[in-house]
Amino acid sequence: MTGAGDESFITAVKPLVDAMGGEMLPPDEAGPDDVVLSWEGADVVAVRLPQLADSLDHILAAMERKRGRPLADLDRKAKQEVVRTLEARGAFSVRHGVETVASALGVSRFTVYNYLNRQKES
Repeated sequence: MTGAGDESFITAVKPLVDAMGGEMLPPDEAGPDDVVLSWEGADVVAVRLPQLADSLDHILAAMERKRGRPLADLDRKAKQEVVRTLEARGAFSVRHGVETVASALGVSRFTVYNYLNRQKES
């Protein structure tokens, strides 16, 4: 049974879990790869983290929401900024990361690699 403080804790961490694309579940249902969060000495909630590729989709969707339009509608400079941000967040270490980002930006993989190379040259 969860108390009022537990519900407040769950409410507080929910936006972070949602932004990561995670899933919240009761601590007694946690698997070996889940993260159990404790509050005031008691296990309150378990968080099931998404696969890295799913996280990239969530990051791209959040970037679109923040900008208020599809990433493919951005100008070249804004797309380069998106690629810089994604590289800093490790997006291109995910399998098919370049392809996923290229598709979201409406550009070719070659263009994404060009954006990455320009960044390294500056």
